[in-house]
Amino acid sequence: MSDPSMPSFWRSRSGMVLLGFLIVIGFFLITEHTAHVLGALPYLLLAACPLMHLFMHHGHGHGHGHGADQGKPTLTLPESKP
Repeated sequence: MSDPSMPSFWRSRSGMVLLGFLIVIGFFLITEHTAHVLGALPYLLLAACPLMHLFMHHGHGHGHGHGADQGKPTLTLPESKP
């Protein structure tokens, strides 16, 4: 496994520098692309409606009978003897 006496990568000098670069890159990505994300937000909401309709209909009991027959007991006839 790993030696407990060795420091982790994120506590080393290289790890701290990498973490700093990742924070700066993340900050600039968020600030520079906010306008693009907010401009597409209404379209994303409109696209979410049919997707939720397709993927979330499994809980409504579809496929267990349709129309007026749903919930009614079925009529069984006694077997005829020859």
